[in-house]
Amino acid sequence: MQTDFLVIGSGIAGLTYALKVAQEFPDLSITILTKTQSDETNTKYAQGGIAGVMDVEQDSFNKHIEDTLIAGDGLCNKAIVEIVVKEGVNRIEELIAWGAQFDKDPDGDYQLGKEGGHSESRILHHKDVTGKEMERTLLEAIRKCSNIKLISHCFVLDIITQHHLGYLVTKSTPDIECYGVYILNLASNKIEKITAKITMLAAGGNGQIYRTTTNPAIATGDGVAMVYRAKGRIENMEFIQFHPTALFEAGVRGQSFLITEAVRGDGGILRNQNGEAFMERYDHRKDLAPRDIVARAIDNEMKINGTEYVYLDCRHMDQHKFHEHFPNIQAKCMSIGIDVSRDMIPVSPAAHYSCGGIKTDEWGRTSIKHLYASGECASTGLHGANRLASNSLLEAMVFSHRSFLSSIAEIVNLKFQNDIPDWNAAGTTAPQEMILITQSLKELKLLMSDYVGIVRNNERLHRANKRLDLLHEETETLYQRTVVSPQLCELRNMITVAYLVVKSAELRKESRGLHFNTDYPKASDILQSTIL
Repeated sequence: MQTDFLVIGSGIAGLTYALKVAQEFPDLSITILTKTQSDETNTKYAQGGIAGVMDVEQDSFNKHIEDTLIAGDGLCNKAIVEIVVKEGVNRIEELIAWGAQFDKDPDGDYQLGKEGGHSESRILHHKDVTGKEMERTLLEAIRKCSNIKLISHCFVLDIITQHHLGYLVTKSTPDIECYGVYILNLASNKIEKITAKITMLAAGGNGQIYRTTTNPAIATGDGVAMVYRAKGRIENMEFIQFHPTALFEAGVRGQSFLITEAVRGDGGILRNQNGEAFMERYDHRKDLAPRDIVARAIDNEMKINGTEYVYLDCRHMDQHKFHEHFPNIQAKCMSIGIDVSRDMIPVSPAAHYSCGGIKTDEWGRTSIKHLYASGECASTGLHGANRLASNSLLEAMVFSHRSFLSSIAEIVNLKFQNDIPDWNAAGTTAPQEMILITQSLKELKLLMSDYVGIVRNNERLHRANKRLDLLHEETETLYQRTVVSPQLCELRNMITVAYLVVKSAELRKESRGLHFNTDYPKASDILQSTIL
């Protein structure tokens, strides 16, 4: 199969890029690949909203830029921050023109929420399902483009480079090129190759490497792992953001229900087991401090009191307003016997967002030619050591647009690479025991949660590295001798991503932002990224 533009992932980053190139080049072909159904993405689960300077009387670009830089703890690329904040408003207006409906007050003005780390109210939202509304808007627009083909249930195995043509490719190889991908077609269970002139990686995050995460099951770090295997540049993987307030349900592992930060923005108060509002002891911004500070505070309170959760108190809030703004949160709480007007909500931190990823420039270009990256799998320089709430959807739209602009100039001079060999599955057999995969997956999630969580130290990181070495060895042996499956490939990708998180954490000899190492409790004066 050949396609002019290949897009891997159907979240806001992938769909924005695909829609723009489809409208610009009606005679060229665009193919979107997704490994489940088209709307099962991290975008779909984004509750809070999208940040943008919409109220110029109260807010300003400079305020939004400063809030982002403060949250990023010195590691943001200021030029990138300025680009995203200043161009982001145009991208939001573009999305509204495509049909996205954000909540308005009775006067017709947009209701702007406030979240942790923001100095002003600037969060546009659609109740507590903003991501779902944005996903709906983009999918409807995509379906109107006759030159876009969206293929679901399609697992991408590897990026095709000169390596597959028989050349030695290392990280020192100049001008590594992307020619397309190998895929496992889950409908036919056959491995196929897709060649493309330009490939956009919008494969999402990696929260599933942890035992508890707000991410869906698909968030297994496939994009980052593929680029790393292809000798592309990865950076800042140690900065894993734990959302402070995931709903705690005893015995529930895997994907946790998110209690958006907007609840605290509307007045929700965190309390410990004794009913004390504890955040004032940790930061002057109290419950609206940046996420890294709030998550560590909750973690510390749980350890002091020997509990698995703290409480989010919404009992004093306007209940009519709560129902209007957070209907899904209220319904979820009611379904497990929690009446938010009478009961406090048990919450605990859960892995939420990867601030690092595939290193890109200001146009979304990776270190591999003809390969772009956008969304959570990319590291653009916006987030630094900690992402400011509701900046992620904004970043995805801005960089997908900028990647589109770069693609316009690039596509005219590109040809397909026609000498790609078929996938070589010689010597492999069907796996005899799935327990080998499922047990390794449990071990991976456990060691990452216990050793590489909110608080780390050198001994824990060393142990994690040793355990990962063994898991890697066992999984590679299994991969070499058995027929590939989504479960095996996801495990392999997750081990790779976990290794990158641990290795980056070991290289950072300080505590900064989301990376808190008790052996180095202070930040250093030397600011630098960890590039692998």
